[in-house]
Amino acid sequence: MRRRGLIFFTLAMMIALGASAQNAKQMLTAGNKFMAGMKYEAAVEQFARAIDLDPNKPDGYIARAGAYEKLGKHNEAFADLEKALVLAPKNIIVLTGLGRACNMMGRYDEALTYLNRATAVDKRNKDVYPEKVNTLIGLGRFDQALKASDTALLLRNDAGNLYYRGQVYLKLNNDVMAKKEFEKSIAKDKNHIPPRIAIVDILLREGKNGEALGQCNALLSRDDKNTAAYTARSRVYVASMDFPNAINDVSKNIILEPDVPDHYFTRGQYYAQFNQHSNAINDFSKYISLNPDNPDVYFARASSFEEIMNFDRAATDYTKITELSEFDMNARRRLKEANERLFEINRETIAPEISILSPVPVENVLEVRSDNASLLISGRLVDKSAISSLKINDENVPVTEKGGAYEFVASINVGGKNAVSIAATDVYDNTRTLNFDLRRTEIDPPKISLIAPTPSVDGGTVFLDNNNQMQRIEGRITDASRIKLILIEGVSASYSLNELNPSFNATVDMLNKNKISIVAEDIYGNRTESVFNVNREGAMISEGNPMGRTWAVFIENSAYTMFASLEGPAKDVSLMQRALDNYQIHNIIHKKNMTKTDMERFFNIELRDMVRANNVKSLMVWYAGHGKFINDVGYWIPVDARRDEEFTYFNINGLRAAMEPYINIVTHLLVITDACESGPGFYTAMRSELKQRSCDDWQATQLKSSQVFSSAGYELAMDNSQFTQTFYDMLMNNPNACLPIEEIVKKVSDAHAASNQQKPKFGKITGLRDEDGTFFFIAK
Repeated sequence: MRRRGLIFFTLAMMIALGASAQNAKQMLTAGNKFMAGMKYEAAVEQFARAIDLDPNKPDGYIARAGAYEKLGKHNEAFADLEKALVLAPKNIIVLTGLGRACNMMGRYDEALTYLNRATAVDKRNKDVYPEKVNTLIGLGRFDQALKASDTALLLRNDAGNLYYRGQVYLKLNNDVMAKKEFEKSIAKDKNHIPPRIAIVDILLREGKNGEALGQCNALLSRDDKNTAAYTARSRVYVASMDFPNAINDVSKNIILEPDVPDHYFTRGQYYAQFNQHSNAINDFSKYISLNPDNPDVYFARASSFEEIMNFDRAATDYTKITELSEFDMNARRRLKEANERLFEINRETIAPEISILSPVPVENVLEVRSDNASLLISGRLVDKSAISSLKINDENVPVTEKGGAYEFVASINVGGKNAVSIAATDVYDNTRTLNFDLRRTEIDPPKISLIAPTPSVDGGTVFLDNNNQMQRIEGRITDASRIKLILIEGVSASYSLNELNPSFNATVDMLNKNKISIVAEDIYGNRTESVFNVNREGAMISEGNPMGRTWAVFIENSAYTMFASLEGPAKDVSLMQRALDNYQIHNIIHKKNMTKTDMERFFNIELRDMVRANNVKSLMVWYAGHGKFINDVGYWIPVDARRDEEFTYFNINGLRAAMEPYINIVTHLLVITDACESGPGFYTAMRSELKQRSCDDWQATQLKSSQVFSSAGYELAMDNSQFTQTFYDMLMNNPNACLPIEEIVKKVSDAHAASNQQKPKFGKITGLRDEDGTFFFIAK
């Protein structure tokens, strides 16, 4: 049973293969009928089906190659013949067809190789030598071509080979011998068309247009569907400048052979010569749709596009020729001319745009460090056309095309020079030149000074007042030039780019760090790095102090020029500083004998900046010196004040205005004035009853307070101040961890009452924010 099944399977396969082969033959037969009817596209489809049904036989490939040849698709014909050669490597028809396809594509060396292979298979083959004649003509080997034509005639003395020998004589510029060979060919076969057409062309060259026309008419009288005769007669009409009749003859060819692309090319050329370029473009486009790889047609269409001023489309066609030239010998022949036309089409008169990226020019000036003999210049060129040269100070500089523009980087010798000239030229010799003066820049590195955290006197250490992981760093850069870069522990600092000597700040991570590194670089590359040691003792102290960072400021005015000098302020300040040694005061500022200008600058600028930079939470300002109260306005008397000249006094309301910005940073502000005649104008209300305050009360320590405590109202200042002495005694004798200002106020007020002195004034500072917190002195 198994053997019988195998037999049935084999028979079925044989029947199927036989049916497939039979169907392939039918497709070949149908294709050949289409070929006879000059319906070459339809023939291609039938041959393709035959190949699909029987792909292992060369017949389908050979037939389809013939159809492609008629359509002028020589690349496709060549491809099919190569496949056939694999199946039949010694097939003379295939080898000869490959030689003919190569001839049509201008690949004459390859053609000769295939034809030599054909003669090696069969030296006496009558079809190979005529094709070899065409190959040798294409290679310019006319003497060898003549010998090959002799061999062809020896093998077959017919009209075709006589015609080929006539073609060789034409190439040898011997029209007389050529005409004789063509006449012999006609004598052999009166219906052989090519020699008659060749004689027409000879007559045209001899200027015998009438005889040429007669020859064509004679051909057409025998066969009114002869496309070669119509083409020849169209050439006669063109020679006589009769373009309408020439175009009419080619139109007849198109009716007879609508799938042959050469007819459209010929008619398009006639339209172009007749100055009907739109019609020419239509015909060239039709040719390209049938055969898209012929560079000659692209060149012709580009020329017509130029004539109708459509330069963009012309440029596209010329560019297509450059693409085809990589694979097509004929396209390479056209390449030079196409590039020349492209060059002219794109011609423009706009000079390149030059942009200098580095160094950035400032009013036609380039800056270079004073100690540099070279300058690194980078820039960009923009132009519609290609850049042919870039020169900087007459030195050639290479450019790199990138993103539709050209970039360059060059190190230029500027030693002893005071100018730089940059000249860019495009391929159309449009040149733009930029001239820059050179300015030598300073070479000193920037200087870095810190404002916050608080730096030491020598500037090498900063003191942190808290152990927060993220710390705000503030400072100032001093340099003769603008600053390009500030880095704090690798973090870019914030600063004004266009400001000289800018302030800077950044918030950086200080976890487990004992140093702060700050790098500054100016726009000229001068760079400095400063490293600051970190001292965290203040942070540890601050953790046990609810008042936070606490500062005390003493203003001691005693050496007056127009008022009585005082000895008391110096004693009082010294006494108070000694008392504060027992308390957590993180910084004491002691200012002596301040003029009005000194006081205004100190409170408006210097103290403000220090408070901000160091994040001071509690601030006490103590004034010891003369005071005045005039027209409900209190004044502190600067040491340069003049008697009876009010404008030379320091207005306490100005002090209040100067302190307004502090409130955004300071939680507790306490102003103590141990001066006479300060008056109540600095405060708006006194506390009727003093509260008992505790430093364990978070509201008392964390809510804002703005308080003033004034020693006396209208008595002259004296050298021995009971106000200060009592204040000192309270601080020195305090047994508690903290001492609120209210307890000191009560004790000082009681002491004044016991000695019949005017009661000191205590209240809130007018206009400053107060949330009923209070000032504590925190014992160490």
